[in-house]
Amino acid sequence: MREFKSATGKTYLTISHDKKNRWIYNNWTGYVSTDNVKVGSTSFLEVLQQTGCAFTLIDNRELVGPWDQSLEWIKNEWVPAAKKVGLRFYAHVVNKDTFAEAAALQMQDFVKGEFEMRVFYSMPDAQEWLQQQMSVPI
Repeated sequence: MREFKSATGKTYLTISHDKKNRWIYNNWTGYVSTDNVKVGSTSFLEVLQQTGCAFTLIDNRELVGPWDQSLEWIKNEWVPAAKKVGLRFYAHVVNKDTFAEAAALQMQDFVKGEFEMRVFYSMPDAQEWLQQQMSVPI
């Protein structure tokens, strides 16, 4: 497991490889800066590459503030890199009606054709969808 802390010492991201379910789990919490998003997302790519996982579960239920200031970087830098290391299925869980939800929905629009991304409002729904994708040929 990898854990990332802000300049104030608060954890904003944990990344773990869920071997049982065969996906990478990212838990984002609190407020994140653009630098936090870049550092955490780049490390996530390293974990994807090391594990060879094609599935990920992103948990933004405890994310407080917006991360839309990072969308341009995600679109231009991160998405192509994620596709290159083999990301195929990206389940993103958010709290409805938050700034984080709006950014996730924007991201979902621009990843089309790169990998499959879905936004969910419940963890069980996201997990079920990922499990269903396990039968899709990679």
